Amino acid sequence: MPDTIASVSLSDADSDAPGFAQEIGRSFSTYGFAVVSDHGVPSDLIAEADARMREFFALPEAVKRRYFIAGGGGARGYTPFGIETAKDATDYDLKEFWHVGRTLPEGHRFADIMAPNIWPDEVKGFHDVFERLFAAFDRTGQRILSAIATYLGLTPGFFDDTVEDGNSVMRLIHYPPVPADAPGVRAAAHEDINTITLLLGAEEAGLQLLDRNGNWLPVTPKEGELAVNIGDMLQRLTNHVLPSTTHRVVNPPPERRGHARYSMPFFLHFRPDYMIETLPSCISEDNPNRYPEPISAHDYLLQRLREINLV
Repeated sequence: MPDTIASVSLSDADSDAPGFAQEIGRSFSTYGFAVVSDHGVPSDLIAEADARMREFFALPEAVKRRYFIAGGGGARGYTPFGIETAKDATDYDLKEFWHVGRTLPEGHRFADIMAPNIWPDEVKGFHDVFERLFAAFDRTGQRILSAIATYLGLTPGFFDDTVEDGNSVMRLIHYPPVPADAPGVRAAAHEDINTITLLLGAEEAGLQLLDRNGNWLPVTPKEGELAVNIGDMLQRLTNHVLPSTTHRVVNPPPERRGHARYSMPFFLHFRPDYMIETLPSCISEDNPNRYPEPISAHDYLLQRLREINLV
C-alpha cells in the first residue's frame, strides 16, 4: 500500500488507464484521498471563478443575506457565517458559503428535488463563470469515477448512469481571517456526504486527513491541483473498501491568521433515485455487508443534512 497520498496526473488515464486506476485506487483505499493534476479544468476559468467568488464575499453582509433561502437547507444561494455545524460538533464552522447546483431543463423529472439556481445581481459574469466551472468539474469527476470503477473491477462506464443528472453541488467557501490567538478549527472534523469531492483551493495550508493510525496528515496540493476524496455514499456502496476519511480545516499558523481562506469544492452526487446497494464484489467473509438495506441517494442526503444542521 502507498506510504503517502498519491499525486497523479489525470492525463495518465489516457495513456495508461489501468495503471492510473491502480495508483489512484490504492491511494483512495488507504487514505480516502488523492491529489490530481492535469485535471482538465482550465486555469483561466479557475482564476476567473476565484475573482468572482472573492468579489461576492466582499459585498456587505446585508446584500449577501438577500440570497439566503430560509428553510432551503443551504442547497442554493448563500449560507451565512455560523450556521453549518459538523456532525457531533458543538461549535459551528468558521465559514460562509454559496451553493451552485445543476441547472435542469424545464419539466425535468428531478425538478421537484433539485431547486433552481439563484444568482447575485451585484457580481458581473457570476452566472456564466460558475455554470462553466460546474460543467468542467462534472466532466473531470466522471473521468475519475471511471478510474475508480476500473480499480473496483467494474466496467469503466459503470458510474456513468449513476451520476447522470446527479444532485451535485459546487460550494464557494470563504473562511474569514481569525485572531492570532484563535482556538479551534475553521471546519471541524467531518466526512463528506456525497460520492466524491473535487476541491480547488487546498494549496492554502489547513486541510488535514485522519489516517488509520489516528494521525492528522496534511493534504498539500500545489496551486491549481485538485484534492479529491471519497464521500460517504461511495463508502457505503463499496462497503468501506473505499473509505470516506475524516478531515478538517485547521486554523493557519499565527503569521497567516490575518489572511482569509477561499476554496471551491465540488460535491459530486449520485442521481436522487439511485439506490445505494452494496456492490457484491465488495462483500466477503472478511468484509461482511455492513449495509444490507439499500437506500436512495436522496433519502441518504436528507438524513445527513439533518445531522449537520442544514435541514
